[in-house]
Amino acid sequence: MKILYIYKDYYPVLGGIENHIRFLAEAMQARGHEVEVLVTSRDRRTRREVINGVPVLKTARWLDLSSAPLSPRLAWEYWRRVLSKNRPAIVHLHAPYPPGELAWLAGSFLPGFGRKGPAAVLTYHSDIIKQKRLLTFYAPFLRAVLRRVNVILPTSPGYIKSSPFLQPLEAKCQPVPLGIELERFAGVPEVVPAKLAEIRAKPGPLLLFTGRLRYYKGLQYLIEAMPAIAPEARLVIVGVGPQEAELKGLTDRLGLAERVVFAGEVSDAELPAYYAATDIFVLPACERSEAFGLVQLEAMAAAKPVVSTELGTGTSYVNQHGETGLVVPPADPAALAGAVNKLLWDAELRQEMGQRGQLRARAEFSLTKMVNRLEEIYIRLSS
Repeated sequence: MKILYIYKDYYPVLGGIENHIRFLAEAMQARGHEVEVLVTSRDRRTRREVINGVPVLKTARWLDLSSAPLSPRLAWEYWRRVLSKNRPAIVHLHAPYPPGELAWLAGSFLPGFGRKGPAAVLTYHSDIIKQKRLLTFYAPFLRAVLRRVNVILPTSPGYIKSSPFLQPLEAKCQPVPLGIELERFAGVPEVVPAKLAEIRAKPGPLLLFTGRLRYYKGLQYLIEAMPAIAPEARLVIVGVGPQEAELKGLTDRLGLAERVVFAGEVSDAELPAYYAATDIFVLPACERSEAFGLVQLEAMAAAKPVVSTELGTGTSYVNQHGETGLVVPPADPAALAGAVNKLLWDAELRQEMGQRGQLRARAEFSLTKMVNRLEEIYIRLSS
């Protein structure tokens, strides 16, 4: 089966959706499917690459509009493929990426497309939250896309209920939770990175956050919570992003330079060691842009309890309150501090929740289970 994945970026660009598409593309390729990924490049050059065996076409990026890279070449390349004799059987879109969705929508009206065109599935990762002006213009087109694709794939059941775009189309939604290679995080790493060894040289429990430093991650609230968290605990922040300077400034103003460690970007090979070394994982997200929280799966795979927030998305579907961790209201430093302290003061509870989280991850969120679910959908639609 020939499968085409469309999004704005792909590995080695780091991000939850980028990693998800990478794992999915590589897994489908390993199962014998003919896979191609169509994304934009980071500059004005179009280039073809093969990344871990997967053909990736990165089309020239003209400019970025509200975090959405514009590339007319991407639309042209998609149309060329669906009108060729060797067209894909499945086109898999990943939203939100308006230019990619509009390219698909326009292509669905091309002469000769009709019922002979490829089946389209759309993984709905998140509503558009921050770019309200863009959404005002784009909403009618998004609804048209959602009506015309064959299947909508939310990443959790709850997102269907909370999204104004998915609620009217619940009948064509089929939740497919994200999955990861759990085994990467389950063992004890043989080598401890030098930076981590330096962090662990000081005594005391460690809190961990991993991810892009963006507004919706809510890290400012976690940093503000640190003065109320047990003084021997330190927070390790793994990742880079547009909020880094602001967060470092907040840390300095609160006099927390000794308790908040910015570890920067960490390689995939080193990341499991950070989870293994930590005591509690915290995802303090404050906006619905955090629709799933893939990093929670990494922590759960490593048998670590999770503190997360209730956003009406998939974050509390992954981390179940009182079972695999604790869930608190968003943008609430006091609530974050209370949850973290409860776990810090009860080693037995930390261990129990970490073990239950690991069992839940193995039962529901393995990469194999996700790929099986999607492959079944692909086969059904292409038959």
